[in-house]
Order: sequence, then structure tokens, then C-alpha cells
Amino acid sequence: MWYNVSEPNEYLVITGAGIEDVLIKKTAFLMPWQKCTRISISPFDFSLSLQAMTVEKLQFALPAVFTIGPDNNLASLKKYALLLSGKNERSKSNANHASGNYVQDIVKGIIEGETRVIVSGMTMEEIFKERQLFKQHVIDNVQKELSQFGLRIYNANVKELQDAPGSEYFTYLSRKAHEGALNQSKVEVAEARMKGEIGEAEKRGTTKQEISRIDAETAVLETKRRSDKAQADAQLTNRQTELNMGIELARIQAKRQAEAKDSELQKHVETMRAQTELERLRAIDVTKSKAAREAAEQTAEATYFSRTKEADASLYRSKMEADATFYRQTKEAEAAFYAKQKEAEAMAEMAKGYGAMADVLGGPQGLLQYMMIQNNTYEKLAKANGQAIHGLQPKISVWNTGSAEGGSGAADPTASVRNLMQCLPPLFSTIHDQTGIAPPTWMAQMPPPEKQQQLQQEYIQKAAGAKMNGPGK
Repeated sequence: MWYNVSEPNEYLVITGAGIEDVLIKKTAFLMPWQKCTRISISPFDFSLSLQAMTVEKLQFALPAVFTIGPDNNLASLKKYALLLSGKNERSKSNANHASGNYVQDIVKGIIEGETRVIVSGMTMEEIFKERQLFKQHVIDNVQKELSQFGLRIYNANVKELQDAPGSEYFTYLSRKAHEGALNQSKVEVAEARMKGEIGEAEKRGTTKQEISRIDAETAVLETKRRSDKAQADAQLTNRQTELNMGIELARIQAKRQAEAKDSELQKHVETMRAQTELERLRAIDVTKSKAAREAAEQTAEATYFSRTKEADASLYRSKMEADATFYRQTKEAEAAFYAKQKEAEAMAEMAKGYGAMADVLGGPQGLLQYMMIQNNTYEKLAKANGQAIHGLQPKISVWNTGSAEGGSGAADPTASVRNLMQCLPPLFSTIHDQTGIAPPTWMAQMPPPEKQQQLQQEYIQKAAGAKMNGPGK
């Protein structure tokens, strides 16, 4: 086991057993079955002269210098380490992957490819006018491709465009610009000489014009000054007169104002004297009114206090009476509730006692008989029944329907029917005698007893004959 430490501008790339692909470290213990490789993260300059062709089929050389190096984060360093170790897919086809030329070849291919793609869609005029935009497009496109290898563009410098071998486009363009600048210089020199001569003549004429104008203005100013002086003198005289008149008017106005002020002060004094007298009389009236009002207020307050006391006393009495009534009703309700509660408790205890007695006497029937004997119920019932029929005179009727045997000594089969029919007349007669209820009216239409007896005999004989013959004969 060996302990490895990297330099400040280096990283350790550990590969071997226990590591899936690579392990990036600044310090590490290296096992015997592992391998350590040092990679530098210092940027390197890459110069190239790119041959490109515009959309107009114009060829040119584009000198450029790129400063490129690994991006200082673990993900980018891992990609860069894989690139150097040959595990990247794009690096397996190159046998010289361990050298720095391998990385430069990859960067050169990316820069040339992306730059040609951009230039092929632009004109030469666009490249000249938009140099900064063209440079930024090249950097952005190249950076997108370099990011997959963990590389980063730290700086890029695109130099002046040059003619490709066999092309003189920029030479002629420079000559054209030179000749144009020379001709323009000659034209500008002639224009400057002409402007100088014209300017000199204009300056001389302007000088004369200014001298004449100044002389005329001087004469005008002198005349104006004299006129202004005369006007100033006249104004001074007028002003002096106005001031004198103003002073006299101010003196007269001051005198009139003093007289008016004196009259006004005299009037004010009289007014104040009258107001003082009026206030004195008003104060006397107010004092009398105030005294009368205070007396009335005191009388009203006394009456209000007396009525308030009476109302409070009446309210207190009503309240005390209501409280007493409520207290009495509450106590009565409590007493009634207590009495009912005790009565219910007594009934419950009595029911328990009766239940125990029923168990001893053999059931509720035995308890009922015991209670009737205990309370002399049987004697009272007998006495009540005797009192119920006391004084009654019942009428008892006894009648006989005769012997049940016939003359021949044999049993009469119609005896029951005959006896029933013979009982009806004396039965209705007895009911009428004892209750006063008359028999139905149809019984009054019945034949006399002798006729009834004859009819009964005939009916009995017919019934007996029908019985003897049977239903089939």
C-alpha cells in the first residue's frame, strides 16, 4: 500500500480492483492491485489557421488561438480521465491516446468542423460586420462539443482574416481601401483649400461690414442718449410735481382721517356706555330669572326624589312579597314531593311485604283469601246481600206438566216437546205478575187453553207418526 499525493495542478486517477471505471482524488492510498495515473488540469494554448469557405464560395484563412483545459469539477474531470485512459468511445480508435497530441487532435477537429459549419452559412460581409457575434457563435458551438470530454474554453482569440493560398481577395480589398482613402484625402485637401480662400474673403467682407455697423450704431446710440437725457429731465420735473401734490394730499387726508377717527372714538365711547348699561340691566334680569329657575329646579328635584323613594319602596315591597310567595310555593312543592316520595317508598315496602306474605301463603290467591278473612270481607258480603233482598216479597209459581209416562206405560218420545210447550203460558204469566212486563201481542191472539191442548195433542201425534214411519217411507 502506497500513499499518493497530487500536485496543486494535478489530480490522481485511480483504476483497478474495486473501482467501476475511474476514481478522481487529490490524495489516496494505492492498493497493490490498483493503478494510479496523474492528470494535469493546467490549460494549454492551441493555435490553428483554419481554411474555410463562405456561402459565396470565397476561401480564406482564419488564424485563431484557443486556451483550453479540463473543467475543475468531478464530473468533467472524470470525463477527461476517461478520454486520456482510452475508455471513451471516441478515443478507442486512436492508438496514440496517451499523448497530449491526441487531445489536441480532438480539439482541432472539433474547432475546424464547427467553424466551417458556421462560416458556410455566412457571407464575407457578415463576417466582417459581425466579428464579435461570429466569434461568440464559434465559441458556443465548440464548447458544446468539448463538454462531453470534460474540457472548457478559457479564452479564444480570432485574428484577422487572411487570403488562402491562390486567393488575393483580401489583397485587392486592402488595395481598394488604400486607393479609396488616397483619393478621398486629395478631395478633402482641395475642399479644405477652397474653404480656406472662401473663408478668408468672407472674413474681410465681414470685417468691413462690422466696422460700418459699429459706426452707425455709435451715431444712433449718441442720438438716443441725448433723447433719453431730455426725456429723463422731463420725467424728473413731472415726478417732482407729482411728489409735491402727493405730499399736500397726504397732509389733507391725514387731517380728515384724524377728525374721522376722533368722531369714531367718540361714537365708540357712547356705544360702550350704552352697552354697559344694557349689560347691567340684563344681568339684573338674568339674576332674577336664575334664582326663580333654581327655586323651581329645587322644588322639582324634591318632588322627583319623593316620588322616586315611594316608587323604590313600592318596588321593594312587591319584590319582597314575590320572593315570599316564591319561597312559600317552593317549600309547599318540596313538601308535596317529599310526601309523595315517602308514600311511594311506603307502597314499595308494603308491596315487598305482600310479596313475602304471598310466598308464605302459597301465592296471590292465598294472600287474597287471607286479606278477605283479615278484613271480614266475607261477613260484609253476606250482610250486604241480606240488605239487598231485605223487604222483598218474591212470588213463587210452581206448575206441573204431568207424568212423563203415557197411558200404555211406555216412554213418550214427544214428552220433552210437550213439556216445553206446556211451560210457556204459565211462564209468561209469572213474568208479567213479578215484573209487570206484558207478553208479546201475538200471544193474545193464541186460542184458549182447551183449544191449545187439543192442537198440542194433534201436533204431538203427527210428530210421533212421522218419526215411526221414517224419512224413506
